[in-house]
Amino acid sequence: MKRFQNRTEAGQALAALLAEYGDRADVLVLGLPRGGVPVAFEIATALHAPLDIFLVRKLGVPGHEELAMGAIASGDVRVLNPDVIEMQQISDTTLEQVTHR
Repeated sequence: MKRFQNRTEAGQALAALLAEYGDRADVLVLGLPRGGVPVAFEIATALHAPLDIFLVRKLGVPGHEELAMGAIASGDVRVLNPDVIEMQQISDTTLEQVTHR
């Protein structure tokens, strides 16, 4: 696997692979904060496509925050992992508290 010097280089390399999507009215590039926006910027620039940001936040299990029981995203979207919720015995109350926080 090739490593890139920075996110700009990575975005330019990915844009080259996506060149067939350039100058199309039905293409939108979404960037995820914490690293994805600089990559997405390079892609959007190369493809002459609009760029938007999609905000996503992990819902970590209390006491084990790196373990995701779901995520919330822009547009009032919440996606849950029922296997983790069941395995960790997460109550509806706890789920709502973590989501609210």
